[in-house]
Amino acid sequence: MENKARFHPNPKLKLMDQVREVLRYHHYAYRTETSYCKWIIRYIRFFGSKTHPIKMGAKHIEKFLSYLASNLNVSASTQRQALNAICFLYREVLQIELDKEITPIRARKLPRLPTVLSPNEVVRLFQYLHGSHALMAKLLYGSGLRLMECLRLRIKDIDFEQNQIYVRGGKGGKDRATIFPKSIHQELKYQIHRVKLLHHRDLEEGFGEVYIPEALARKYPNAMRETRWQYVFPARKRSVDPRSGRELRHHVLESGLQKAVKRAAARAGIDKRVTCHTLRHSFATHMLENGINIRALQKLLGHASVKTTEMYTHVIKKDIVTLESPLDRL
Repeated sequence: MENKARFHPNPKLKLMDQVREVLRYHHYAYRTETSYCKWIIRYIRFFGSKTHPIKMGAKHIEKFLSYLASNLNVSASTQRQALNAICFLYREVLQIELDKEITPIRARKLPRLPTVLSPNEVVRLFQYLHGSHALMAKLLYGSGLRLMECLRLRIKDIDFEQNQIYVRGGKGGKDRATIFPKSIHQELKYQIHRVKLLHHRDLEEGFGEVYIPEALARKYPNAMRETRWQYVFPARKRSVDPRSGRELRHHVLESGLQKAVKRAAARAGIDKRVTCHTLRHSFATHMLENGINIRALQKLLGHASVKTTEMYTHVIKKDIVTLESPLDRL
């Protein structure tokens, strides 16, 4: 089998500029680019900034990853992210195949049950959320969206006729469709109306562009200014895109909704640790309690494996609601 042709970075660029060049060639998300660069820099500085990675190898990677697990007690997912970044550096940038399997001390992945709100707690939480924050939270709970999937929704992804929401490029780069709660149709129509007015004003001021994937931008050069590509939850102010240098209208930052949900939980008197992802956990659990097939739920959530979806079977109310504690029998 022939090896797939690789992209060769510009040898005149500095190492980290080469890393960014290759990441952008492969259309990695800007968040992934930032994360990978951070881990690569930490890896290099761990052994002294004067040591070039080309002079290091699998043993050095093992030592760094073991340090993260043993000394910094990072989670298994954080250690895996660091490994992915460093392997990308060697495989795609330096184009060096590591000569041995990397077997660092593994960070422990402890099984944890998801935090789930009761329907009553969800209602109480929503009472202390307002405006676009309330609408976004309803989408997280009503459609089972991840936080960034909600923020990255575009007007074209909302299908009022088919009663569906389309998630484009979700976790793992996969597309999927999920349910669209009828109870928020009017709220979302009003939100989209506001977005269209904002976009029209941007166009009149000589702007109106939004980020779209580079390949699509080349194929459809006018798409960046089209209404259907605009984010459903746009930022209040335009900002300069760090890659292209163009002034665009991005989506809102995730921190705003995260803080709003945390405040609302405190005001509602909910003592559980409530995050935006708690609403997705609650969606999945309540759907199972309402009788949905676990395979259908897997598709709605976008899980690669049904084993991930099965964690909700451990917290559904129907499993324990009919059981009686031995203390109550005394």
